[in-house]
Amino acid sequence: MKRKASPQLEAPQKRRKSEEAGFKDSTLEEQCNIVDRQFYPPEMTNERCAQYNANKIERPIQTLNKVQEATEAPRNLIDVNHAVVHWFKCDLRTYDNKSLHLASKLAKSHGVPLICLHIVSPQDYQAHMTSPVRVDFVLRTLAVLKEDLAKLNIPLHVETVEKRKTIPRRILELCKQWGARHLFCNIEYEVDELRREALMTRTGLEEGIAVTAVHDTCVVAPGELSSGSGGQYAVYSPWYRAWVAYIHRHPQQLQLFDPPLPNPKASREDFKDIFDSGIPEAPENKSLTNEEKTRFRSMWPPGEQEAHERLDKFLKEKAEKYKDTRNFPAANSTALLSVHLASGTLSARTAIARARDINTTDALDGGHIGIKGWISEIAWRDFYKHVLVHWPYICMNKPFKPEYTSIKWEYSESLFQKWCTGQTGFPFIDAAMRQLNYMGYMHNRARMGVASFLAKDLLIDWRRGERYFMEHLIDGDFASNNGGWGFSASTGVDPQPYFRIFNPYLQGEKFDPDGMYIRKWVPELKDIKGKAIHDPYERGAEREAKRNGYPRACVDHKASRARALAKYKEGLGRDTA
Repeated sequence: MKRKASPQLEAPQKRRKSEEAGFKDSTLEEQCNIVDRQFYPPEMTNERCAQYNANKIERPIQTLNKVQEATEAPRNLIDVNHAVVHWFKCDLRTYDNKSLHLASKLAKSHGVPLICLHIVSPQDYQAHMTSPVRVDFVLRTLAVLKEDLAKLNIPLHVETVEKRKTIPRRILELCKQWGARHLFCNIEYEVDELRREALMTRTGLEEGIAVTAVHDTCVVAPGELSSGSGGQYAVYSPWYRAWVAYIHRHPQQLQLFDPPLPNPKASREDFKDIFDSGIPEAPENKSLTNEEKTRFRSMWPPGEQEAHERLDKFLKEKAEKYKDTRNFPAANSTALLSVHLASGTLSARTAIARARDINTTDALDGGHIGIKGWISEIAWRDFYKHVLVHWPYICMNKPFKPEYTSIKWEYSESLFQKWCTGQTGFPFIDAAMRQLNYMGYMHNRARMGVASFLAKDLLIDWRRGERYFMEHLIDGDFASNNGGWGFSASTGVDPQPYFRIFNPYLQGEKFDPDGMYIRKWVPELKDIKGKAIHDPYERGAEREAKRNGYPRACVDHKASRARALAKYKEGLGRDTA
């Protein structure tokens, strides 16, 4: 769910030093809130990206791996002492949680209690552009999780830490306060988080605390797959074949972890202050209005039980028809599990294992076409996280293809606001944006359409749209969001060619043929009949559209397409993608 990350070098103060250190002048990007200088340096140069690609700069995952390997023996020698701690991050569940399982196992084997914690970080929310609706969902989920753990006599401590840089110190302080010398957590793959875990592992060892970070978010951990040339895959199809083959060779990858074992009943009294404590309120800059709270809470119930019920319902009622219906936003045919996968109330491992179990074969790429198709869609989450780990500069305001930085984007505030509010005059695009603003969610097919429209019809820097999505989606996940925007804007990994430009009218006709999706979200057009709903001003419905206040198209698609092709060609200096 996170946005950018701090490059290893400190933010330079002068442009000359910035350029020398591998950063470029980002004045325009800062003005448009693409580069947030409160937390991050200027945009990285293409030359520095090339150094990552040439393995001349150590990737953060390599740093963490080295630290974990170098400290493994001394960490294993540290006594357990009085408690073991699990640190919840984006893994808010008790079932199939590797770190939680390992922490519980160690605690039980030494006869000491398990303590859980979660840190609410207002600065992380701001730096990572976490949406208020997602913060609300996380806090509500923590309340459910606290109750679930309490049934097992396991305390969950939730605390707000105002300064993000002090989080590691505060967590180690809490471990000392509780007499815990072993801290477990699941790895997050964004750059800042990988560096933080490496730092905590070293610092913890110096202070007599073993910090163990484990792979859990991905079904197959980043780094396990390599192409025939020995490098990281940058195209999904061969990556997916390798991913499936790896799991078939290592079926234990889909073995699910048991929930934690109960603490002794005495833990209720020993940690009474934690059991009696509540969940903090959302930070002021991420709070919802009362109307928004009521609306979102009715649409998005929290907790892992809700996640499992949604998964069961989808597999029972919708999975077999998934391939035929998944691209139609009005069909209500998807699982609506993205919020649970993003917050960790459901693991991808569980989702895929359960889908395999109802299929006609154990082969992930075989059996029923709908089920295997859904498994391949879930696998995209692994793919984008693998990409994030290997090409970390995508966390630093850079596209996967750095040369696309040379494209001269436009920054029209009026056009951007029309896109944001669903007032572009393109009905399918407007329906999608209004769904996002009302639900905190948008159907995936619609996400591709509005992203392509922003980048290629409006020629607005795609990173503005990427940010808007993160600030409004309840299921905002950095790797998946960045990957989706890179695909649609043709700047990312395995993208559509830049000369493939969606026609927003035809997108509506193809994926909302009866106009049901448009009528739901654009009520100004609800009484327009037939295909006129997709382009009312040019198909005989001008009077009704105008009377109801629906705007004309803000740009001419044909002219915009020609401008986009020229801009891409000019920026890249070539005719091919």
